[in-house]
Amino acid sequence: MQRVLAAFRQRGYKVTPQRRAVLQVIADCDGHLTPGDIHKRVCEEHPGVGLVTVYRTLDILAEMGLICEVHPDDRRRSYLLRRPDEHHHHLICSTCGRVVDFTGCQLEELEKKLCRETGFSIEGHLLEFVGRCPSCQEKVTYWAS
Repeated sequence: MQRVLAAFRQRGYKVTPQRRAVLQVIADCDGHLTPGDIHKRVCEEHPGVGLVTVYRTLDILAEMGLICEVHPDDRRRSYLLRRPDEHHHHLICSTCGRVVDFTGCQLEELEKKLCRETGFSIEGHLLEFVGRCPSCQEKVTYWAS
């Protein structure tokens, strides 16, 4: 939380009570939250914070690279505060939108190969697999029988 607040100030953004509340909700959660989830939790302590404030704060955090944004489709975006020592990727359920994080992608060799072949200077990567979670698979099997 302190790292994020310092980055905000360093970039010239004001740390308002509303933004602090949004940041606190994201920092306190280990999983991914949708903007609606964040807004609901923020409003439990700060009823006057609007959904627009949540979206604007998320936009700033995403622009600064401080949050991880997952968007399996246009309807459902979710966010997670980036941990400095954690490089992770996502499994996304195409039915319910559930997001599961995983580590250990071993893409270093592919990155080197792509740099050699394309001349790109790769700064990072995002990896998302889309499929059905066990719960949604079970529901499909149930309805098919």
